[in-house]
Amino acid sequence: MKNIGITGTGYYVPNMVWTNHDLEKKLDTTDEWIYSKTGIKERRIADPCEATSDLALYAALDAIKDAGITPAEIDLIILATSSPDMLQPSTAAILQGKLGASRAAAFDISAVCAGFVFAVTVAAAMMRGLGYKNVLVVGAETYSRIMDWNDRNTCVFFGDGAGAAVLSQTDEAGYLDSFIMNNGRGWDVIKLPAGGSRIPATHDTIDKGLHAFTMQGKRVWDFATRVFPESIETVLSKAGLKTEDISLVISHQANINIIKASLKKLGIPFEKTYTTIEKYGNTSGASIPITLAEAAGKNLIKKGDVVAMVGFGGGLSWGAALFKWIK
Repeated sequence: MKNIGITGTGYYVPNMVWTNHDLEKKLDTTDEWIYSKTGIKERRIADPCEATSDLALYAALDAIKDAGITPAEIDLIILATSSPDMLQPSTAAILQGKLGASRAAAFDISAVCAGFVFAVTVAAAMMRGLGYKNVLVVGAETYSRIMDWNDRNTCVFFGDGAGAAVLSQTDEAGYLDSFIMNNGRGWDVIKLPAGGSRIPATHDTIDKGLHAFTMQGKRVWDFATRVFPESIETVLSKAGLKTEDISLVISHQANINIIKASLKKLGIPFEKTYTTIEKYGNTSGASIPITLAEAAGKNLIKKGDVVAMVGFGGGLSWGAALFKWIK
């Protein structure tokens, strides 16, 4: 088995900030309500000229630089997104061209908010099975383009951004194990109905608002607070570790109250996590790598620390990945 580790991380968030007070001017809501229900104070919104591949590019360059390699040394690019530039080609292919990563194959993964965990899991398997040496894994989203900004129960959660990590073959064992799972019977809990082959775009679908992201909040809460702890427990069991072995939990930044409730179930103190939801909101598949990169940049992760990443989202999709920090 080849040893694999995270050798570089990076992230990018757009310059434009929308605070809860900004949303108060547009919606029947308040800063107090949003913050108490979600833990969010503000979120970043992409410039009109920025698309998902642009955000991904900035995060990828940051991670590649941190890894001490060049784009030409990347063998594979896996990009997790549920807000791609377009249905085809893949946003990963567009990113590959922008990077000039001429030796790299590239493809997207669509697992919504669990996308980065899925992407890391696939990357590790392909590195071990096919011998890839350096894999760029990116989570990037521009949810501001797929939101109904009149739906106060949904739009207040989301923001735009991208995070990235370089996984490389290493002397030390960094990647420990992972676990991913789906329950397709819950496909309708989190969705964007129109624009695909089942409901193609028409004037009628646009008029009916079917091109906007929707979610059923209560069902999301019940699902997330169940699978978050289960995912951590499952991956720890696979790796032969216990909860007390975890140094830091990097969770999908869906809702601060989901994170608190799930950590309490696990018996993990809140001090063993790091959050970015208060300033970036829910950035879906980008939230885990953004939070990981920011924590690493603040030296909150030390060599030898065991980091657990956990994601959950549409599909329904969920999973967790364990890494020992080798930097």
